[in-house]
Amino acid sequence: MTKEFNTTGSCNPAMHYMVDTSKKLAQIEELIDRGKYFTINRARQFGKTTTMDLLLDKLTNKYLVVLVSFEGVGEIFFKDEPSFCERFKEIVAKYFKYTEWKSVRDLWSSVIKTDSLDELSDSLTDFCKQAESQVVLMIDEVDKSSDNQLFLNFLGMLRNKYLERSRRGMNSTFHSVILAGVYDVKNLKIKLRPDEERKYNSPWNIAADFNVDMTFHPDEIITMLNEYEADHHTGMDKEFISKEIYKYTSGYPFLVSKICELIDRRFEKDWSERGIQMAVKEIVKGNSGTLIDDISKNLENNEELRSFMYSISVNGQKYTYTLIDPLIKFASMFSYIKDVGGKTAIHNLIFEECFQQYFALAYDRQNAGKISVTQSEYIQNGKINMPYVIERFQSLIRNEYRNTDNKFLERQGRLLFLCFLKPIVNGTGFYYVEPETRDGGRMDLVVSFAGEEFVIELKIWRGEKYEVEGKVQLAEYLKTRNLNEGYLVTFSFLKNKTVQEEPEWVEHDGKRIYEAII
Repeated sequence: MTKEFNTTGSCNPAMHYMVDTSKKLAQIEELIDRGKYFTINRARQFGKTTTMDLLLDKLTNKYLVVLVSFEGVGEIFFKDEPSFCERFKEIVAKYFKYTEWKSVRDLWSSVIKTDSLDELSDSLTDFCKQAESQVVLMIDEVDKSSDNQLFLNFLGMLRNKYLERSRRGMNSTFHSVILAGVYDVKNLKIKLRPDEERKYNSPWNIAADFNVDMTFHPDEIITMLNEYEADHHTGMDKEFISKEIYKYTSGYPFLVSKICELIDRRFEKDWSERGIQMAVKEIVKGNSGTLIDDISKNLENNEELRSFMYSISVNGQKYTYTLIDPLIKFASMFSYIKDVGGKTAIHNLIFEECFQQYFALAYDRQNAGKISVTQSEYIQNGKINMPYVIERFQSLIRNEYRNTDNKFLERQGRLLFLCFLKPIVNGTGFYYVEPETRDGGRMDLVVSFAGEEFVIELKIWRGEKYEVEGKVQLAEYLKTRNLNEGYLVTFSFLKNKTVQEEPEWVEHDGKRIYEAII
């Protein structure tokens, strides 16, 4: 059977091209060997279920592993304690049904009692005591149930058994428990007593920290490409391709696999920079599963998150990265942001472009007619005329926004440029923001169109000194990309400042820079 790249459901090494995650699995196994209870909480399509399946295979000869999922359990699951306990018993029994462990199946059926959580707790002790190996419990998709009090009580029961093990030297309980989901159940709250509505305690405050990096780095991505290349002999530069995939994805597992899948199945095995760019463009369109769709849904449904992501993605705001801040923690939970040098940053270039497109489209809808662009006006012989793009944008700002409050332009200027550029680039090319160069006053756009690359630096006027620094920065960045020309668009809000009427070419450090002051 021919292997393929998989982006739906759990990956199987016998069927799918997969990244070698053995080092990550070894780190998780060490936690299990130490008897830790912990959570694997990562964003959707981050490889949690695949990791659990691989762990099952890895641990089976050492432990009695019970792997179950709370996906789609239904409301009856939480009707009352007996219903919850009975359904839990059935889920585990169904799991044992598809194993070769007849003795374990029989033991589970005979000892587990389900009239109440107390009874379930006692019978779990009996099961673990009589099992021939230490028992490891793994529950996937736990956040499907995290808002239900019965589930929280269940976690509280597991916690109590863990604490009794530690206090009394009792070992007749699960050796290790792993919960996997998007939401961090470690922070959920449970009532200490039914009559105490305001006194809360976490049912999972016993969980050890889970610090395993689940992203795929270039040296890991290449292991999947090695396997693929051994079958297909495309001649790709595997080291270059793995680094390019990482550049756009920052190792987000689904995005890594999706790029590879698209190149393999949709873009004629074009394992080049162009092929990767086409795959990225297709993902950003939102035609590649629910991950991208969820970005717009979450922004639409959460005004605070929408404002927060706008300030980062459009205005270049960098906040101190601390999970004490609920909003930062929330955005991190979905992997929209990450920690870069102690500051917040968009997790990857694909998400970066998705956020910018979302905000650009939202602005365009709200201001229909103000920014009207016909692509053909800016394309000559299949090539984009970037100086003319800059000139026309300058004209638009001066004609349509000259009486606008400067504070508005300072906040929205870069978004206006993205709105102006998008219909020109759409269809043939794409653009992304270079994260390393972004701050509150500067943002570098990299535009790819018809095999050509353009770097456009967007700056807010901060004085002559900073304007010179902008040219220095742009020239240095052009060197890193082996380009001879770049574009500098400066938004100036000083009423008495004399500016050039028209954009002009200037020389700096051997580089030609097309400078426009808006």
